Amino acid sequence: MVAMEAVAAVMRWRLLLVLSAAGLGALGVPQPPNILLLLMDDMGWGDLGVYGEPSRETPNLDRMAAEGMLFPNFYTANPLCSPSRAALLTGRLPIRNGFYTTNGQARNAYTPQEVVGGIPDTELLLPELLKKAGYVSKIVGKWHLGHRPQFHPLRHGFDEWFGSPNCHFGPYDNRARPNIPVYRDWEMVGRFYEEFPIDLKTGEANLTQIYLQEALDFIKRQQAAQRPFFLYWAIDATHAPVYASKPFLGTSQRGRYGDAVREIDDSVGKILSLLQDLKITKDTFVFFTSDNGAALISAPKQGGSNGPFLCGKQTTFEGGMREPAIVWWPGHIAAGQVSHQLGNVMDLFTTSLSLAGLELPSDRMIDGLDLLPSMLQGQLVDRPIFYYRGNTLMAVTLGQYKAHFWTWTNSWEEFRQGIDFCPGQNVSGVTTHTQEEHTKLPLVFHLGRDPGERYPLSFASIEYLDVLRRITPVVQQHQEALVPGQPQLNVCNQAVMNWTPPGCEKLGKCLTPPESVPEKCSWPH
Repeated sequence: MVAMEAVAAVMRWRLLLVLSAAGLGALGVPQPPNILLLLMDDMGWGDLGVYGEPSRETPNLDRMAAEGMLFPNFYTANPLCSPSRAALLTGRLPIRNGFYTTNGQARNAYTPQEVVGGIPDTELLLPELLKKAGYVSKIVGKWHLGHRPQFHPLRHGFDEWFGSPNCHFGPYDNRARPNIPVYRDWEMVGRFYEEFPIDLKTGEANLTQIYLQEALDFIKRQQAAQRPFFLYWAIDATHAPVYASKPFLGTSQRGRYGDAVREIDDSVGKILSLLQDLKITKDTFVFFTSDNGAALISAPKQGGSNGPFLCGKQTTFEGGMREPAIVWWPGHIAAGQVSHQLGNVMDLFTTSLSLAGLELPSDRMIDGLDLLPSMLQGQLVDRPIFYYRGNTLMAVTLGQYKAHFWTWTNSWEEFRQGIDFCPGQNVSGVTTHTQEEHTKLPLVFHLGRDPGERYPLSFASIEYLDVLRRITPVVQQHQEALVPGQPQLNVCNQAVMNWTPPGCEKLGKCLTPPESVPEKCSWPH
């Protein structure tokens, strides 16, 4: 009965929005809500006070959760940045949208500036579709879906952009490797470590403040014009090398990483306060999450916390895939709620289209779930979470149970060099340094009793056999129907790096590219 009421409520909402989009707003039909997606970079499940971080240094995010809904079981689509962002904006697994590599089994791949590929033209991105409902869209921060001209975010539905195509790694010498450009809309306006300095020694950078002002200005402009907006605020201060502005440096109990988190928390507070000042909180849907788990390889000085979960970024254990997630929509979502719905960043695509009164594309498989029934009516939908690493399905969660078909952290060679994705968390037979196959007898964990994935169920137990009977057909159906996209992350070429971004000639910032030599990208883990 509850499920039927939830579906009916969502259908009524969609009908109102369809009528609104048809121009009936003057009759009192509500306009579609503004959509604000706050995507953090390498922030872990355990980094917020509301998730148990002991320093309690995130009062604004904690208040956001108290006034909204917390999702403790929310996942990314991949344990790495680029594929998870592609999944969020397309509603599709990276194996479908092309953000993976076939250069090795179960290899994590992303878009450093030598990668030739990017988001394919055949993929439909969220801002493209939202245009049909009259939305104006802006991305602030890291794009990471390809830096060559055909992959520019304004070619894929966004109307405005302030940010960078790649991570803020550097500084580089602009001879062997160029510094990463920062764009305003179509053209670069400078480069990291040049016009946009980051002091690696002190950690000082003003970027979060710049990104905050971009968000505030955009919201004010769209409200003044009475246009629904989509703001994708994808900032990167918590990705190593972490940074914060001077007023926040040295203020956290957690060191420099905590300084970055405190500044992000303060910025979120200012964004929510602006929505309140403009009296548009009931008209603005806000969702906060992260692109993947905390990078424990950079911890503790440059990385965050995944709470009780195993390992971190780069792995398909819970620490690499489970994310903090908060939704805030006063007047629609009651305060102080916790939803145990299994969620995924791909759901933000589907939920956003539902908010806008738009139908899903019918010509492709969409993996995202509409979370509005869970948010508005408390409905729980039984759905699987698939854990991919590159081209390999590593695990699946259904209900409280997670089955691993492959386990791997990284190679013994890397591990002996000090590259450790699971520091202090060795679990014999689980955190393996060779690719171990378990497809015949999956390793199964009950995540409610054992969130740290330390105690696999006995193969001989009735519980194990019952779980296998439930999970096996779900996986078979998924794999039989899967049509992988063309892999975008196989080819690298030094000549395609950010030597001559659009607008470089106006700034005297064009650099001489080397000879074009395409080669297979190397993805060690």
